[in-house]
Amino acid sequence: MQMKTPLLLAMTLAALTTAQAAPGGALAASPSPVASAPKPDEAYEIGREAYDFLFPIVVMELTRQQFTNVVHVGDGFGVHAPMNAFGHAPTFPPAGARMVVRPNFDTLYSVVWLDVAKEPVIVSTGDMGDRYFLLPLMDMWTDVFASPGTRTTGEGAQAFAVTAPGWKGALPAGVSRIESPTSVVWIIGRLQTNGVKDYANVHALQAGIKATPLSQWGKPHQDATGAVDPAVDIRTPPKRQMAQMSAERFYSLGASLMSRYGVHLQDQTILPRLARIGLVPGRAFDWSALPASTREALSHAAADGHAALAASGLDRGEARNGWRYQIAAMGSYGADYHQRAVVAENGLGANLKEDAVYPSTSADADGQALDGAHRYQLHFNKADLPPVRAFWSLTLYDREGFQAANPQNRFAIGDRDDLAYNPDGSLDLLIQADDPGPGPGRNWLPAPKTPFNLSFRAYWPKAEILDGTWRLPPVRRTGP
Repeated sequence: MQMKTPLLLAMTLAALTTAQAAPGGALAASPSPVASAPKPDEAYEIGREAYDFLFPIVVMELTRQQFTNVVHVGDGFGVHAPMNAFGHAPTFPPAGARMVVRPNFDTLYSVVWLDVAKEPVIVSTGDMGDRYFLLPLMDMWTDVFASPGTRTTGEGAQAFAVTAPGWKGALPAGVSRIESPTSVVWIIGRLQTNGVKDYANVHALQAGIKATPLSQWGKPHQDATGAVDPAVDIRTPPKRQMAQMSAERFYSLGASLMSRYGVHLQDQTILPRLARIGLVPGRAFDWSALPASTREALSHAAADGHAALAASGLDRGEARNGWRYQIAAMGSYGADYHQRAVVAENGLGANLKEDAVYPSTSADADGQALDGAHRYQLHFNKADLPPVRAFWSLTLYDREGFQAANPQNRFAIGDRDDLAYNPDGSLDLLIQADDPGPGPGRNWLPAPKTPFNLSFRAYWPKAEILDGTWRLPPVRRTGP
Protein backbone atom coordinates (compact mmCIF):
# COMPACT_ATOMS: atom_id res chain seq x y z
CA MET A 1 0.00 0.00 0.00
CA GLN A 2 1.33 3.41 -0.88
CA MET A 3 1.48 5.94 1.92
CA LYS A 4 -1.16 8.58 1.19
CA THR A 5 -0.29 11.33 3.65
CA PRO A 6 0.51 14.55 1.72
CA LEU A 7 3.59 16.38 2.85
CA LEU A 8 1.70 19.63 2.93
CA LEU A 9 -0.04 20.16 6.27
CA ALA A 10 -3.82 20.35 6.31
CA MET A 11 -3.72 23.99 7.30
CA THR A 12 -2.10 24.93 4.01
CA LEU A 13 -5.10 23.51 2.17
CA ALA A 14 -7.65 25.36 4.26
CA ALA A 15 -7.91 28.18 1.77
CA LEU A 16 -8.63 25.67 -0.97
CA THR A 17 -10.97 23.16 0.58
CA THR A 18 -12.47 21.84 3.76
CA ALA A 19 -10.29 18.81 4.47
CA GLN A 20 -11.15 15.79 6.58
CA ALA A 21 -9.29 12.67 7.63
CA ALA A 22 -9.44 9.74 5.21
CA PRO A 23 -8.41 6.08 5.54
CA GLY A 24 -4.67 5.63 5.48
CA GLY A 25 -3.99 9.14 6.73
CA ALA A 26 -4.78 10.93 3.49
CA LEU A 27 -6.48 14.27 3.36
CA ALA A 28 -9.84 14.03 1.65
CA ALA A 29 -11.30 17.20 0.20
CA SER A 30 -14.88 18.37 0.36
CA PRO A 31 -16.86 18.07 -2.89
CA SER A 32 -16.29 21.67 -4.04
CA PRO A 33 -13.18 23.84 -3.83
CA VAL A 34 -13.61 27.40 -2.64
CA ALA A 35 -11.74 28.80 -5.64
CA SER A 36 -13.75 30.22 -8.53
CA ALA A 37 -13.66 28.62 -11.97
CA PRO A 38 -11.31 30.47 -14.34
CA LYS A 39 -12.14 31.96 -17.70
CA PRO A 40 -10.67 30.12 -20.72
CA ASP A 41 -7.60 32.35 -21.04
CA GLU A 42 -6.75 31.94 -17.38
CA ALA A 43 -7.52 28.20 -17.51
CA TYR A 44 -4.91 27.95 -20.27
CA GLU A 45 -2.34 29.85 -18.19
CA ILE A 46 -2.99 27.68 -15.14
CA GLY A 47 -2.87 24.59 -17.33
CA ARG A 48 0.60 25.55 -18.53
CA GLU A 49 1.76 26.04 -14.95
CA ALA A 50 0.19 22.73 -13.98
CA TYR A 51 1.91 20.97 -16.87
CA ASP A 52 5.33 22.08 -15.64
CA PHE A 53 4.41 21.30 -12.04
CA LEU A 54 3.16 17.77 -12.70
CA PHE A 55 5.50 16.74 -15.52
CA PRO A 56 8.32 15.40 -13.27
CA ILE A 57 6.10 13.19 -11.12
CA VAL A 58 4.34 11.74 -14.17
CA VAL A 59 7.56 10.89 -16.01
CA MET A 60 8.96 9.46 -12.77
CA GLU A 61 5.98 7.15 -12.42
CA LEU A 62 6.29 5.92 -16.02
CA THR A 63 9.99 5.33 -15.43
CA ARG A 64 9.34 3.47 -12.17
CA GLN A 65 6.79 1.22 -13.86
CA GLN A 66 9.26 0.25 -16.58
CA PHE A 67 12.22 -0.28 -14.26
CA THR A 68 10.30 -2.45 -11.79
CA ASN A 69 8.02 -4.45 -14.12
CA VAL A 70 10.02 -7.65 -13.61
CA VAL A 71 9.90 -10.72 -11.37
CA HIS A 72 13.57 -11.04 -10.50
CA VAL A 73 16.64 -8.84 -10.28
CA GLY A 74 18.38 -8.75 -13.64
CA ASP A 75 15.35 -9.58 -15.79
CA GLY A 76 15.99 -7.34 -18.79
CA PHE A 77 18.96 -4.95 -18.58
CA GLY A 78 20.79 -5.12 -15.26
CA VAL A 79 19.12 -2.11 -13.64
CA HIS A 80 15.65 -3.64 -13.99
CA ALA A 81 14.58 -4.97 -10.59
CA PRO A 82 11.48 -5.31 -8.42
CA MET A 83 10.67 -2.61 -5.89
CA ASN A 84 13.10 -2.64 -2.93
CA ALA A 85 15.80 -4.56 -4.83
CA PHE A 86 18.95 -3.14 -6.40
CA GLY A 87 19.55 -3.73 -10.08
CA HIS A 88 23.22 -3.43 -11.01
CA ALA A 89 24.24 -2.44 -14.52
CA PRO A 90 26.94 -4.88 -15.71
CA THR A 91 28.04 -2.56 -18.52
CA PHE A 92 27.59 0.97 -19.76
CA PRO A 93 24.18 1.48 -21.46
CA PRO A 94 24.18 -0.21 -24.89
CA ALA A 95 23.71 1.84 -28.03
CA GLY A 96 20.00 1.11 -28.25
CA ALA A 97 19.05 1.82 -24.61
CA ARG A 98 16.24 4.39 -24.49
CA MET A 99 14.78 4.25 -20.97
CA VAL A 100 16.57 7.35 -19.60
CA VAL A 101 17.78 10.39 -21.53
CA ARG A 102 21.39 11.51 -21.39
CA PRO A 103 22.87 8.54 -19.49
CA ASN A 104 26.50 8.72 -18.46
CA PHE A 105 29.31 6.42 -19.60
CA ASP A 106 31.59 7.17 -16.66
CA THR A 107 30.02 5.03 -13.98
CA LEU A 108 28.17 1.75 -13.67
CA TYR A 109 24.72 2.30 -12.26
CA SER A 110 23.29 0.58 -9.21
CA VAL A 111 19.60 1.43 -9.16
CA VAL A 112 16.75 0.78 -6.74
CA TRP A 113 13.18 2.01 -6.35
CA LEU A 114 12.26 1.94 -2.67
CA ASP A 115 8.75 1.73 -1.27
CA VAL A 116 9.06 2.69 2.39
CA ALA A 117 5.34 3.08 3.15
CA LYS A 118 5.11 -0.13 5.21
CA GLU A 119 8.51 0.01 6.85
CA PRO A 120 11.95 1.59 6.40
CA VAL A 121 14.41 0.04 3.98
CA ILE A 122 18.09 -0.09 4.93
CA VAL A 123 20.60 0.58 2.17
CA SER A 124 24.06 -0.79 2.90
CA THR A 125 27.39 -0.79 1.08
CA GLY A 126 30.85 -2.21 1.54
CA ASP A 127 34.04 -0.17 1.75
CA MET A 128 34.64 1.57 -1.61
CA GLY A 129 38.32 2.24 -0.96
CA ASP A 130 39.55 5.15 -3.07
CA ARG A 131 36.83 4.76 -5.71
CA TYR A 132 34.46 7.70 -6.17
CA PHE A 133 30.79 6.82 -5.75
CA LEU A 134 27.48 8.40 -4.83
CA LEU A 135 24.00 7.14 -3.97
CA PRO A 136 21.70 10.16 -4.48
CA LEU A 137 18.17 9.74 -3.12
CA MET A 138 15.48 11.36 -5.26
CA ASP A 139 11.85 11.80 -4.28
CA MET A 140 8.99 11.37 -6.73
CA TRP A 141 9.14 15.05 -7.66
CA THR A 142 12.79 14.51 -8.79
CA ASP A 143 14.35 16.47 -5.92
CA VAL A 144 17.57 15.00 -4.51
CA PHE A 145 17.10 15.15 -0.73
CA ALA A 146 20.24 13.23 0.32
CA SER A 147 23.43 12.18 -1.41
CA PRO A 148 25.50 9.61 0.52
CA GLY A 149 28.86 8.88 -1.05
CA THR A 150 32.49 9.90 -1.30
CA ARG A 151 31.85 13.64 -1.10
CA THR A 152 29.49 13.60 1.87
CA THR A 153 29.87 10.44 3.94
CA GLY A 154 33.23 9.11 2.74
CA GLU A 155 34.32 5.86 1.11
CA GLY A 156 33.82 3.51 4.08
CA ALA A 157 31.09 0.91 4.55
CA GLN A 158 27.70 2.50 5.13
CA ALA A 159 24.20 1.63 6.30
CA PHE A 160 21.29 4.06 6.32
CA ALA A 161 17.56 3.54 6.70
CA VAL A 162 15.25 5.39 4.33
CA THR A 163 11.98 6.11 6.14
CA ALA A 164 8.57 7.40 5.14
CA PRO A 165 7.54 10.91 6.20
CA GLY A 166 6.85 10.99 9.90
CA TRP A 167 7.95 7.41 10.62
CA LYS A 168 8.69 6.77 14.27
CA GLY A 169 10.60 3.78 15.51
CA ALA A 170 13.98 2.43 16.53
CA LEU A 171 16.79 1.54 14.15
CA PRO A 172 19.61 -0.99 14.65
CA ALA A 173 22.91 0.21 16.02
CA GLY A 174 25.15 1.69 13.35
CA VAL A 175 22.26 2.50 11.00
CA SER A 176 21.61 6.19 10.36
CA ARG A 177 18.25 7.59 9.29
CA ILE A 178 17.26 9.51 6.17
CA GLU A 179 13.62 10.61 6.05
CA SER A 180 12.15 10.79 2.56
CA PRO A 181 9.63 13.45 1.49
CA THR A 182 7.70 10.76 -0.44
CA SER A 183 6.95 7.11 0.25
CA VAL A 184 8.70 6.04 -2.96
CA VAL A 185 12.36 6.90 -3.56
CA TRP A 186 14.62 6.43 -6.56
CA ILE A 187 18.33 5.85 -5.92
CA ILE A 188 20.53 6.04 -8.98
CA GLY A 189 23.85 4.89 -7.57
CA ARG A 190 26.96 5.65 -9.57
CA LEU A 191 30.33 3.94 -9.15
CA GLN A 192 33.37 5.33 -10.94
CA THR A 193 34.26 2.95 -13.77
CA ASN A 194 37.51 3.40 -15.65
CA GLY A 195 36.49 1.81 -18.93
CA VAL A 196 35.50 -1.72 -19.89
CA LYS A 197 38.66 -3.14 -18.34
CA ASP A 198 37.43 -1.97 -14.94
CA TYR A 199 34.07 -3.77 -15.04
CA ALA A 200 35.11 -6.75 -12.88
CA ASN A 201 36.39 -4.48 -10.09
CA VAL A 202 33.16 -2.51 -10.06
CA HIS A 203 31.00 -5.65 -10.15
CA ALA A 204 32.64 -6.81 -6.93
CA LEU A 205 31.72 -3.52 -5.24
CA GLN A 206 28.18 -3.56 -6.65
CA ALA A 207 27.63 -6.97 -5.09
CA GLY A 208 28.00 -5.34 -1.68
CA ILE A 209 25.23 -2.78 -2.23
CA LYS A 210 21.96 -4.06 -0.76
CA ALA A 211 18.43 -2.89 0.05
CA THR A 212 16.94 -4.67 3.09
CA PRO A 213 13.55 -4.05 4.75
CA LEU A 214 14.01 -3.20 8.41
CA SER A 215 12.20 -6.39 9.49
CA GLN A 216 14.74 -8.47 7.54
CA TRP A 217 17.87 -6.70 8.80
CA GLY A 218 20.35 -9.13 10.32
CA LYS A 219 18.92 -12.11 8.47
CA PRO A 220 20.44 -13.73 5.35
CA HIS A 221 19.81 -11.30 2.49
CA GLN A 222 17.25 -12.18 -0.14
CA ASP A 223 16.41 -9.85 -3.02
CA ALA A 224 12.76 -8.85 -3.28
CA THR A 225 10.69 -10.39 -6.05
CA GLY A 226 7.99 -8.72 -8.08
CA ALA A 227 5.37 -9.36 -10.74
CA VAL A 228 4.92 -8.38 -14.38
CA ASP A 229 2.01 -6.06 -15.15
CA PRO A 230 1.09 -6.64 -18.81
CA ALA A 231 -0.60 -3.24 -18.93
CA VAL A 232 2.76 -1.47 -18.53
CA ASP A 233 4.28 -0.27 -21.79
CA ILE A 234 7.84 -1.55 -21.55
CA ARG A 235 8.80 -0.72 -25.14
CA THR A 236 8.08 2.99 -25.50
CA PRO A 237 10.61 5.18 -23.64
CA PRO A 238 8.95 7.35 -20.99
CA LYS A 239 10.13 10.45 -22.85
CA ARG A 240 8.13 9.38 -25.90
CA GLN A 241 5.16 8.28 -23.83
CA MET A 242 4.98 11.81 -22.46
CA ALA A 243 4.94 13.22 -25.98
CA GLN A 244 2.01 10.95 -26.91
CA MET A 245 -0.05 11.42 -23.74
CA SER A 246 -3.45 13.13 -23.98
CA ALA A 247 -4.25 16.10 -21.79
CA GLU A 248 -6.97 14.16 -20.00
CA ARG A 249 -4.63 11.32 -19.09
CA PHE A 250 -1.79 13.66 -18.13
CA TYR A 251 -3.76 15.83 -15.71
CA SER A 252 -5.68 12.85 -14.33
CA LEU A 253 -2.53 10.81 -13.71
CA GLY A 254 -0.74 13.84 -12.30
CA ALA A 255 -3.58 14.50 -9.88
CA SER A 256 -3.60 10.87 -8.76
CA LEU A 257 0.16 10.90 -8.13
CA MET A 258 0.00 14.24 -6.33
CA SER A 259 -2.53 12.70 -3.94
CA ARG A 260 -0.57 9.47 -3.56
CA TYR A 261 2.81 11.04 -2.85
CA GLY A 262 1.92 14.46 -1.49
CA VAL A 263 3.46 17.82 -2.30
CA HIS A 264 6.25 19.95 -0.85
CA LEU A 265 5.66 22.75 1.64
CA GLN A 266 6.78 25.41 -0.83
CA ASP A 267 4.06 24.28 -3.22
CA GLN A 268 1.38 26.09 -1.21
CA THR A 269 2.03 29.11 -3.44
CA ILE A 270 0.82 27.24 -6.54
CA LEU A 271 -1.87 24.97 -5.06
CA PRO A 272 -4.61 27.63 -5.03
CA ARG A 273 -4.00 28.15 -8.76
CA LEU A 274 -4.19 24.42 -9.49
CA ALA A 275 -7.40 24.12 -7.48
CA ARG A 276 -9.14 26.41 -9.94
CA ILE A 277 -8.88 23.73 -12.63
CA GLY A 278 -9.80 20.93 -10.26
CA LEU A 279 -6.33 19.79 -9.21
CA VAL A 280 -6.42 19.43 -5.41
CA PRO A 281 -4.24 17.06 -3.33
CA GLY A 282 -6.42 14.29 -1.94
CA ARG A 283 -9.22 14.84 -4.43
CA ALA A 284 -10.01 12.74 -7.50
CA PHE A 285 -9.67 14.75 -10.70
CA ASP A 286 -12.77 14.53 -12.87
CA TRP A 287 -11.99 15.69 -16.41
CA SER A 288 -15.57 15.17 -17.58
CA ALA A 289 -16.91 17.49 -14.88
CA LEU A 290 -14.91 20.45 -16.15
CA PRO A 291 -16.62 22.99 -18.43
CA ALA A 292 -16.02 22.31 -22.11
CA SER A 293 -14.13 25.60 -22.41
CA THR A 294 -11.78 24.55 -19.59
CA ARG A 295 -11.15 21.14 -21.14
CA GLU A 296 -10.31 22.81 -24.45
CA ALA A 297 -7.98 25.28 -22.74
CA LEU A 298 -6.20 22.48 -20.87
CA SER A 299 -5.81 20.44 -24.06
CA HIS A 300 -4.01 23.37 -25.67
CA ALA A 301 -2.02 24.00 -22.49
CA ALA A 302 -0.76 20.41 -22.33
CA ALA A 303 0.21 20.38 -26.01
CA ASP A 304 2.00 23.72 -25.77
CA GLY A 305 3.55 22.82 -22.43
CA HIS A 306 5.11 19.67 -23.81
CA ALA A 307 6.26 21.44 -26.97
CA ALA A 308 8.01 24.05 -24.84
CA LEU A 309 9.79 21.42 -22.77
CA ALA A 310 10.79 19.41 -25.83
CA ALA A 311 12.23 22.56 -27.40
CA SER A 312 13.91 23.77 -24.21
CA GLY A 313 16.75 21.27 -24.45
CA LEU A 314 19.99 23.14 -23.96
CA ASP A 315 18.58 26.66 -24.12
CA ARG A 316 18.39 27.41 -20.40
CA GLY A 317 21.16 28.40 -18.08
CA GLU A 318 24.02 30.87 -18.30
CA ALA A 319 25.80 30.93 -21.66
CA ARG A 320 29.61 30.77 -21.59
CA ASN A 321 31.62 30.14 -24.76
CA GLY A 322 28.56 28.53 -26.33
CA TRP A 323 28.02 26.16 -23.39
CA ARG A 324 24.95 26.36 -21.19
CA TYR A 325 25.50 26.00 -17.44
CA GLN A 326 22.50 25.09 -15.32
CA ILE A 327 24.09 25.38 -11.91
CA ALA A 328 21.59 27.49 -9.97
CA ALA A 329 18.83 24.85 -9.77
CA MET A 330 19.98 21.31 -10.47
CA GLY A 331 18.91 18.30 -8.46
CA SER A 332 17.04 20.52 -5.96
CA TYR A 333 14.60 23.00 -7.46
CA GLY A 334 12.53 24.72 -4.79
CA ALA A 335 9.58 26.38 -6.52
CA ASP A 336 11.29 26.67 -9.92
CA TYR A 337 8.83 24.27 -11.53
CA HIS A 338 9.79 25.02 -15.10
CA GLN A 339 13.45 24.29 -14.45
CA ARG A 340 12.48 21.07 -12.67
CA ALA A 341 10.39 20.03 -15.68
CA VAL A 342 13.13 20.97 -18.15
CA VAL A 343 15.61 18.74 -16.33
CA ALA A 344 13.07 15.90 -16.13
CA GLU A 345 12.59 16.14 -19.90
CA ASN A 346 16.25 16.45 -20.82
CA GLY A 347 18.18 14.75 -18.02
CA LEU A 348 15.99 12.83 -15.60
CA GLY A 349 17.96 11.86 -12.51
CA ALA A 350 20.35 14.82 -12.46
CA ASN A 351 22.65 15.11 -9.45
CA LEU A 352 23.17 18.03 -7.12
CA LYS A 353 25.63 20.55 -8.53
CA GLU A 354 28.06 19.76 -5.70
CA ASP A 355 28.27 16.18 -7.01
CA ALA A 356 28.30 16.87 -10.73
CA VAL A 357 27.92 19.77 -13.14
CA TYR A 358 26.66 19.22 -16.69
CA PRO A 359 27.40 22.05 -19.14
CA SER A 360 25.85 21.29 -22.52
CA THR A 361 25.91 22.70 -26.02
CA SER A 362 24.34 22.12 -29.40
CA ALA A 363 26.31 24.85 -31.20
CA ASP A 364 29.90 25.60 -32.18
CA ALA A 365 31.94 28.72 -31.43
CA ASP A 366 30.20 30.56 -34.28
CA GLY A 367 26.73 29.69 -33.07
CA GLN A 368 26.14 27.11 -35.79
CA ALA A 369 24.36 23.87 -34.90
CA LEU A 370 26.67 20.91 -34.31
CA ASP A 371 26.38 18.44 -37.16
CA GLY A 372 28.37 15.32 -38.00
CA ALA A 373 28.78 16.58 -41.55
CA HIS A 374 31.58 18.73 -40.08
CA ARG A 375 34.65 18.17 -37.88
CA TYR A 376 35.16 19.87 -34.50
CA GLN A 377 37.81 20.34 -31.83
CA LEU A 378 37.67 21.11 -28.11
CA HIS A 379 41.02 22.56 -27.02
CA PHE A 380 42.16 22.87 -23.38
CA ASN A 381 45.22 24.87 -22.46
CA LYS A 382 47.37 23.11 -19.86
CA ALA A 383 46.43 25.69 -17.21
CA ASP A 384 42.73 25.34 -18.03
CA LEU A 385 42.19 21.60 -17.76
CA PRO A 386 38.95 20.89 -15.87
CA PRO A 387 39.31 21.46 -12.08
CA VAL A 388 37.64 18.43 -10.47
CA ARG A 389 38.24 16.30 -7.38
CA ALA A 390 36.94 13.13 -9.04
CA PHE A 391 37.01 13.07 -12.87
CA TRP A 392 35.54 14.64 -16.02
CA SER A 393 34.17 13.48 -19.37
CA LEU A 394 32.62 14.66 -22.63
CA THR A 395 29.57 12.74 -23.92
CA LEU A 396 27.84 12.96 -27.32
CA TYR A 397 24.07 12.51 -27.80
CA ASP A 398 21.65 12.61 -30.69
CA ARG A 399 18.92 15.24 -30.92
CA GLU A 400 16.64 13.30 -28.54
CA GLY A 401 19.30 13.01 -25.86
CA PHE A 402 20.19 9.38 -26.49
CA GLN A 403 23.61 7.92 -27.29
CA ALA A 404 24.43 7.84 -31.01
CA ALA A 405 25.46 4.38 -32.22
CA ASN A 406 28.95 4.11 -33.70
CA PRO A 407 31.23 1.16 -34.64
CA GLN A 408 33.64 1.95 -31.80
CA ASN A 409 30.86 1.91 -29.14
CA ARG A 410 32.49 5.01 -27.73
CA PHE A 411 29.94 7.48 -26.42
CA ALA A 412 32.16 9.50 -24.08
CA ILE A 413 35.79 10.47 -23.60
CA GLY A 414 37.53 11.84 -20.54
CA ASP A 415 40.52 12.12 -18.25
CA ARG A 416 40.57 8.40 -17.41
CA ASP A 417 41.09 7.48 -21.07
CA ASP A 418 44.51 7.05 -22.66
CA LEU A 419 44.52 10.55 -24.09
CA ALA A 420 47.37 12.04 -26.10
CA TYR A 421 48.42 15.42 -24.71
CA ASN A 422 50.31 17.99 -26.75
CA PRO A 423 54.00 18.71 -25.94
CA ASP A 424 53.02 21.86 -24.05
CA GLY A 425 50.55 19.91 -21.87
CA SER A 426 47.46 21.14 -23.68
CA LEU A 427 44.76 18.76 -24.88
CA ASP A 428 42.71 18.52 -28.08
CA LEU A 429 39.55 16.42 -28.23
CA LEU A 430 38.35 15.58 -31.75
CA ILE A 431 34.62 15.33 -32.43
CA GLN A 432 33.79 14.01 -35.90
CA ALA A 433 32.23 11.17 -37.84
CA ASP A 434 35.39 9.97 -39.63
CA ASP A 435 38.19 8.09 -37.88
CA PRO A 436 41.17 10.50 -37.61
CA GLY A 437 43.71 7.64 -37.54
CA PRO A 438 45.68 5.67 -34.93
CA GLY A 439 47.40 8.59 -33.18
CA PRO A 440 44.70 11.25 -33.04
CA GLY A 441 42.16 8.47 -32.61
CA ARG A 442 43.07 8.28 -28.92
CA ASN A 443 41.34 11.65 -28.51
CA TRP A 444 38.42 10.94 -30.86
CA LEU A 445 34.77 11.15 -29.82
CA PRO A 446 32.79 9.62 -32.72
CA ALA A 447 29.84 11.61 -34.06
CA PRO A 448 26.93 10.57 -36.28
CA LYS A 449 26.62 12.19 -39.71
CA THR A 450 23.59 14.05 -38.39
CA PRO A 451 22.97 16.85 -35.84
CA PHE A 452 24.12 16.10 -32.29
CA ASN A 453 24.79 17.79 -28.96
CA LEU A 454 27.39 17.49 -26.24
CA SER A 455 27.36 17.27 -22.46
CA PHE A 456 30.42 17.83 -20.30
CA ARG A 457 30.43 16.16 -16.89
CA ALA A 458 32.54 17.42 -14.01
CA TYR A 459 32.28 15.03 -11.07
CA TRP A 460 32.82 16.57 -7.64
CA PRO A 461 33.66 19.93 -9.20
CA LYS A 462 36.00 22.34 -7.50
CA ALA A 463 34.96 25.84 -6.49
CA GLU A 464 36.23 27.35 -9.74
CA ILE A 465 33.51 25.53 -11.65
CA LEU A 466 30.74 26.22 -9.16
CA ASP A 467 31.52 29.95 -8.87
CA GLY A 468 31.98 30.39 -12.62
CA THR A 469 35.64 31.43 -12.66
CA TRP A 470 36.53 28.40 -14.82
CA ARG A 471 34.85 28.05 -18.20
CA LEU A 472 34.86 25.39 -20.85
CA PRO A 473 36.50 26.43 -24.11
CA PRO A 474 34.27 26.75 -27.18
CA VAL A 475 33.76 23.90 -29.63
CA ARG A 476 35.45 25.00 -32.84
CA ARG A 477 34.71 23.74 -36.33
CA THR A 478 37.91 22.53 -38.00
CA GLY A 479 36.71 21.13 -41.30
CA PRO A 480 33.76 20.45 -43.62
